[in-house]
Amino acid sequence: MKIFQKGFNYSQDGAGNRLVYHLQGCNMKCPWCANPEGMKMDGVLVADEEWLLESICPKGAIQGTQVERSICAACGDRECITKHNTKGMYLSYTEQSVEEIVQEVLDNEMMFYDGGGVTFTGGEATMQYEELKSLLIALKKHDIHIAIETNGSHPHLQELFPYIDQLIMDCKIMDAENHRKYIGVSNETVLQNITAAAVAHSCLHVRVPLIGGVNDEAEERAAFLAFFDGIKGPHVTFEVLSYHEFGKKKWKECGWDYTMDGNAYVKEETLQKFKKDIAALGAKYERT
Repeated sequence: MKIFQKGFNYSQDGAGNRLVYHLQGCNMKCPWCANPEGMKMDGVLVADEEWLLESICPKGAIQGTQVERSICAACGDRECITKHNTKGMYLSYTEQSVEEIVQEVLDNEMMFYDGGGVTFTGGEATMQYEELKSLLIALKKHDIHIAIETNGSHPHLQELFPYIDQLIMDCKIMDAENHRKYIGVSNETVLQNITAAAVAHSCLHVRVPLIGGVNDEAEERAAFLAFFDGIKGPHVTFEVLSYHEFGKKKWKECGWDYTMDGNAYVKEETLQKFKKDIAALGAKYERT
């Protein structure tokens, strides 16, 4: 399996202390993504200008703190990473087998305090669906608590429900046209999977990333509320996450332009009103 980041995190990626695996690849192209290095299934060369060395590229792609990405794109040798091991230039992911991950999780089981466990996120975890399914089945045999963070777009996501203890799903944009415009794919399967999970799963957490000028207007918030009113229940919680620029530096390191601007920040009064409106539905609001 391709993994671009892993480590422990407390409560933000599921309950308790958790070992979190970020799986490479995503079918959505959110321009505000905080982990752009995890987007492409085949990975990306990440360049950290603080540690860049011109000497690792014989073709002259590295000049000081700048990388000429057109040279990288035409390069088949990739000596910068195949012959050198530096912090300045590296492939976004490493690989581990399902068996290796299972053993790593078991070796760290003593760290799963306060109801913790293991979380698989991304990128989009279900992009490596078959391997992920095998991994979940193997971990459940050891009674490991499993959380999945997903954009909810995989057509077979519901087949994984029996192996997931905590299901965390993004609900990004309600308007179908805007969903395609900003993210590049339909939200039809996403909404179907969230609706199914609200009925069939015992622990569903729905997150809305609120982005200024994208999904924070009154009409869009009303659409969210109407949808949430239909799926609320004792096993469903909701959370609103406000736009941030934590991933901005990473976009540059991947050689891509960060197109979001200051207008993407959400007004505090808008954020608070949306939270109160969700609670007013009688829905459970939970901050992670």
